[in-house]
Amino acid sequence: MASIPRKIARLMVFALIVSTIILVAVNSSSFGLGGWFGSAQTGPRKLVFSNNKSKPPEKVVEENYKLLQDVLMKPILEPKTDNLVRPPADPDQYDRANATMLVLVRNRELGQVVRTIKQIEKKFNSKFHYPYVFLNEKPFTDKFMSGIKAVVSGTAYFEHIDAADWEQPDWIDVKKQNQDMRQLDSENVGYAKQVSYHNMCRYYSLGFYNHPRLRQFKYYWRFEPGTDYYCDLNYDVFKFMELNNKTYGFVIALYDVEQSVRTLWPRTLEYLAANPAALHPNGAYDFLLENQQNPHKTKEANGYSTCHFWSNFEIADMDFYRSKPYSDWVSYLDSTGGFYYERWGDAPVHSVGVGLFEDRDKIHWFRDIGYKHQPYTLCSNCPTCSKCKTAEFTYDHLKDQNCLANWWKYEMSESQRNIY
Repeated sequence: MASIPRKIARLMVFALIVSTIILVAVNSSSFGLGGWFGSAQTGPRKLVFSNNKSKPPEKVVEENYKLLQDVLMKPILEPKTDNLVRPPADPDQYDRANATMLVLVRNRELGQVVRTIKQIEKKFNSKFHYPYVFLNEKPFTDKFMSGIKAVVSGTAYFEHIDAADWEQPDWIDVKKQNQDMRQLDSENVGYAKQVSYHNMCRYYSLGFYNHPRLRQFKYYWRFEPGTDYYCDLNYDVFKFMELNNKTYGFVIALYDVEQSVRTLWPRTLEYLAANPAALHPNGAYDFLLENQQNPHKTKEANGYSTCHFWSNFEIADMDFYRSKPYSDWVSYLDSTGGFYYERWGDAPVHSVGVGLFEDRDKIHWFRDIGYKHQPYTLCSNCPTCSKCKTAEFTYDHLKDQNCLANWWKYEMSESQRNIY
């Protein structure tokens, strides 16, 4: 094997030292990371979990789950704002927001996606006729397209993803990738050995919003084949986002598989060390750095709680992804190969990105949009919701995966809590 040039070797050693310092800092209770990014801190909060208390994790799990049940049992209607836009008399003449329904789907999933679309149409889109964008790395079949056109009220766009955007980069070290994927698979990390899953996570993290078709839109509602929707929406959710200055909307928040994101946070800290001004002073730091309910996850993920918004449903402003803070950061992440050497999901990437680079008050919990993606459900005590059990979330043995209580406790202002 040829020797590594001395200059490159010195750079590698320097990078290792910097990474080690950052890892020590993030796991040290006596070192506030706010000191690293002081030049960007214009507010009182620092990039460190600010609510450490000495309680057993089991106790925290029970308290957080009870809090979630109490919140979901509270009767709600719809957001208490004076600017909700109601369904028009003629949806075809309606001045819609610059938005689309979005799904990444394969031809074989036609039955599942039609089932979900029928629910979305009944609950929401038959009243507004928003267009749909269907993405696939393979060409859609005539059968698929005709099946979709039979159930959607808005225009349907069937779009192909360019191989250059979908396939893994040719600079990925395949030997390392195979070794790392085998290791993750031995640790029971789902989809670890499926390259197509890694491609999907990477594409939804840094590529989809720049697809030529999606460039024409600002907002999207992402859904997945086979998900269920339970609640009638009698207002335009896209106009709600637009008129109330919201960037990101979610329904369910969970902990991730910690082995899948071991270096996501350290790589993020490397980026922030070089770009401290990117950090938003009112970011959702506690949500990202909480270490009480599942401290083993925070430790394994090197300081990241693994809390994330479950991205199989999300309503968001794609201009945020196109902004310099997010796009530069996610490009740096991509350059490290973590989407393939680990199994970084688009959900933690979106969540860390919006949690660090956006004002947390612009993140909205849609408590009136009930949905299920096995094994998790969100069903509020709302009169427009049906066919789900109020306050249902998941099986007893998965109670510790609830991150919604953390969002409620640490990141929501009183006005946000009382918006319903």
